[in-house]
Amino acid sequence: MIDMTGRKPAAVLDTPWFKSSYSNAAATCVEVRFAEDAVLVRDSKNRAHGPILAVTITEWAAFLDGLADRH
Repeated sequence: MIDMTGRKPAAVLDTPWFKSSYSNAAATCVEVRFAEDAVLVRDSKNRAHGPILAVTITEWAAFLDGLADRH
C-alpha cells in the first residue's frame, strides 16, 4: 500500500477498519484504520479498489481538532 505522497506507512496494526458513529447505511462516509505511524482512510463505498489515504498521526489529530472547533 502506498499513500498519495508515494510513501509506504509502517505495518498496519491488527485493528479493523471502522466508520464514524455518525454514519448510516445511506450516507457517503469513509472508514479509518490505525497503523504504527499513520492513520489510513478509505471510501467505504469502494473498499476493494479505491485508494487509501495515509496521514501522520499528527495530521490526523489536527484534522480532528479542526472538526471539534466547528462545534
